[in-house]
Amino acid sequence: MRITTLAAAAFLAPSIALAASSGSTNPPKTTKTTTECKAGQVFDTKTAQCVDKSSNLIDDDTRYGAVRELAYAGLYDRASGVLDEMDATDSRVMTYRGFIARKTGDMEAAMTFYTAAIEANANNILARSYMGQGMAEAGDRVGAKLQLAEIRTRGGRNTWAEIALRNAIQTGTGSNY
Repeated sequence: MRITTLAAAAFLAPSIALAASSGSTNPPKTTKTTTECKAGQVFDTKTAQCVDKSSNLIDDDTRYGAVRELAYAGLYDRASGVLDEMDATDSRVMTYRGFIARKTGDMEAAMTFYTAAIEANANNILARSYMGQGMAEAGDRVGAKLQLAEIRTRGGRNTWAEIALRNAIQTGTGSNY
């Protein structure tokens, strides 16, 4: 029984990590990245100080968390600056470029970024959710429902991505994180 439990945990670990980084049902927690660090800086928990966004003391997962926090706080320019330090071809980076573009009113750029993110990783259900939310906000319920179906087909049933898009289809309003 114990071996089965450990095997299941090992199998699910990547999914759990993905959920924590991009599928959380909760808004990102506020850290010193938004409360104390200057523009161009990210809070590094290891050194307990604000460091330059390009510092080799932090990794892209830390940067990604900072982008999510900054975007949720509406600090889109700062979030975009942190994204500049990451691999522009990374699906997560393109997803948040799309999110920032959508939240700042550039729907055409948002859809371009979401499409690129999905082309890089067809199973990126967060990009699909954000794309669908943008479609729902623009009144394209058919397109939004197609993305919802893709999320479900790709194993995203009952995830934040599915729930947020389903709510956007019902209300016409997307999520802020």
